[in-house]
Amino acid sequence: MKLRQTGLATLLFASAVYSLPAQSITGKGDRITGPNFATRSPVLGKHGMVATSHPLATQIGLDVLKQGGTAVDAAIAANAALGVIEPNNGGIGGDLFAIVWSAKDHRLYGLNASGRSPKGLTYEKLKAVLGNRTQIPLYGPLSVSVPGAVDGWFELHKRFGKLPVASLLAPSIRYAREGVPVPQVIAYSWQVAANRLADNEAIVGEFGNFRKTFLIDGKAPVEGQLFRNPDLAATYEIIARQGRDGFYNGPVADAMEQYAKRTGIYLRKDDLANTHSTWVDPVSVDYRGYMVYELPPNGQGIAVLQMLNILEGYDLKSLGHNSADYLHLLVEAKKLAFEDRARYYADPDFSKIPVEALLSKAYAAQRRKLIDPQKASERIDATDPTLRAGDTVYLTVADNEGNMVSLIQSNMLEFGSGMVPDGLGFVFHNRGTSFNLTPGHANVYAPGKRPFNTIIPGFATKNGKPFLSFGVMGGAMQPQGHLQVLCNIIDFGMNVQEAGDAARFSHSGSSEPIGTIMTDGGRLALESGISSEVRTELERRGHHLTKTDFFGGYQAILWDSVNHIYWGASEMRKDGQAAGY
Repeated sequence: MKLRQTGLATLLFASAVYSLPAQSITGKGDRITGPNFATRSPVLGKHGMVATSHPLATQIGLDVLKQGGTAVDAAIAANAALGVIEPNNGGIGGDLFAIVWSAKDHRLYGLNASGRSPKGLTYEKLKAVLGNRTQIPLYGPLSVSVPGAVDGWFELHKRFGKLPVASLLAPSIRYAREGVPVPQVIAYSWQVAANRLADNEAIVGEFGNFRKTFLIDGKAPVEGQLFRNPDLAATYEIIARQGRDGFYNGPVADAMEQYAKRTGIYLRKDDLANTHSTWVDPVSVDYRGYMVYELPPNGQGIAVLQMLNILEGYDLKSLGHNSADYLHLLVEAKKLAFEDRARYYADPDFSKIPVEALLSKAYAAQRRKLIDPQKASERIDATDPTLRAGDTVYLTVADNEGNMVSLIQSNMLEFGSGMVPDGLGFVFHNRGTSFNLTPGHANVYAPGKRPFNTIIPGFATKNGKPFLSFGVMGGAMQPQGHLQVLCNIIDFGMNVQEAGDAARFSHSGSSEPIGTIMTDGGRLALESGISSEVRTELERRGHHLTKTDFFGGYQAILWDSVNHIYWGASEMRKDGQAAGY
């Protein structure tokens, strides 16, 4: 590292990673306008906007828009890129969900591209393999279900695409072969995930392919280091030439089956060939004049809508943003919705889910009565709503024709199951670990069934027009993140960038669809922007505060229907970028 003095300025010239010692950092700078907690201004554009968790994926999506591609074309291209440049969080070994606003049809479409459990693994066989274990392991062969993402790409493209899929994959193929420098947040997460998987190597089973594909000289790449994945480039080339069948019926499917047989995964070629995404109608509630849309189960999106319904009964703005009163209500609403999430959210092909009843205003009023404004709840039971008295990459794209897409895609945990099929360059996700093993439960394991899924794209409209395409990555944090972003915009009037940068809470320990039950109220984590006075008051009310948690990662595009301008945002918790033209 060399320093060169030039007048009063010190210029740094470096070819390696450079970082200042932590103790020399005294605090953040000041913005000349707007709230000081915001990291930057929203990005504005008239013709198109792309917001993803990696700048290179954003630039690829923007290039596609400028070449005449649709919002869906750009989203597919950006998602493919993220599989190369952010492989810890997403890739073609995982699932995908999307909400698309079609300007031509003036309506929303929903796509559920989540995969199913292997047909050859019965409940009885699974229980026999598990022995005395009461849950499916987080990693390894039993956690693998069918990857749905590639089928999702082709379903989206068939309905809303324009440019050839081969051209959409070309930038990612190039990056996979030439290599990409790893940015700061991804490098940190990569290291943590790699260490976690190494500590669980005995559960993962076959771990050599992971080391070969995702480690460099036995170690996770550091910030600024070049990462290459020629195996993934070759897999993308097969998909580019042969389409969906190249993945689910052709040579990629053959390789997946051979690897599965060798390593104890029950996935077979028939499971892959019979994979199909499902077009669904997004469901919605009215929150203070805004229609907020999520996808119905097997995802957890309707938890957002349930929480909004409960909170609609309070004047949140009068309580003050991130005050103790405000945060207490949001956390308690989350606990209520998550009890329904734990009991009811599952594959609708196997269980009758009372979605309409769960989203009714009457049910919300009933549940709202259970909130004590001065005391945190420790145990809440789900009720029957029909009685009167529930890790990841997110991106969003908007095009010149007014189409918008909200897309989320995931390995589940970072690097999923930890299992990488021979020569393919991607990891199988571990979504199968989200099944319940209790007979009679809505989410109980069955062959050919979609497990409970955490990834949720969000969308909101105002007066029948698109308003906000948004998402917040991160497991059970996602509904909580959706809720906080929406309240920031609708209740507190924040712009689309401020809404993501504002300090968040994350509550953990609620009852879960896998069968765990909340008995002690769970744990509440608060970001540093929330005052010590608020923390003390929340503890007085019985909330159990914890120092660390994951607070998600947010991208969004807001449509200004008056000025016909897109407002893009990508927050500071990720390496992402919003860019428009």
